[in-house]
Amino acid sequence: MDERVLLVEDDASIREVVGIGLRQAGMQVTGIGDGREALAQFRQAAYDVVLLDVMLPSVDGFEVLRELRRTSRVPVVMLTARTETVDVVVGLELGADDYVTKPFEMPELVARMRAVLRRAAGPPEPSIFAAGGIEVDAAAFQARRDGADLGLTTTEFKLLLALARHRGQVLSREQLLDQVWDYDYLGDSRLVDVAVKRLRAKVEDDPAQPCLIETVRGVGYRFAVTSP
Repeated sequence: MDERVLLVEDDASIREVVGIGLRQAGMQVTGIGDGREALAQFRQAAYDVVLLDVMLPSVDGFEVLRELRRTSRVPVVMLTARTETVDVVVGLELGADDYVTKPFEMPELVARMRAVLRRAAGPPEPSIFAAGGIEVDAAAFQARRDGADLGLTTTEFKLLLALARHRGQVLSREQLLDQVWDYDYLGDSRLVDVAVKRLRAKVEDDPAQPCLIETVRGVGYRFAVTSP
């Protein structure tokens, strides 16, 4: 079945061009030019991925993303003309899975969307990993702390699963980009750092002094061997 895309972009010409490109890539596209209308449309139909512009009338992309994350883990790719680090970080911290800055080439956009869709498809094999009260159930695609669901996004879950699978080993940012985001040359190390920050806020007793997900300076991150 073709992937169902909710394209939220207020520029009609960009919306048309991107829609054509995604349809040529085999995706079903619903185009919306307004943030409030996009939220209403998302509640009415099922979508596999959301391509979301930051600058929107009525409700901006950040607010749309915040509302989506209250009820859904649907993969979200932010689309923005802004290149400032703060805009990228804000989107990622709100739960975006990736971002693309304008201008862009359609092959890159399609590759990024394919990557987030692959990540959302589920884990390759059933396994359960546990440490420090955290249980990562790959088969159920769930992460729990003391029996309670952590409410992780797809990307956060994939990141935790990758670290847990290699418990005690240091994974570089490049390795995490490859294992979690399914690409390296298209990636940005900020994706990893922001995702780790978000994940720590949900799994650590004190995110400022993490005991489960350790930083190895100049290398990457490691899931602790010993429980806190």
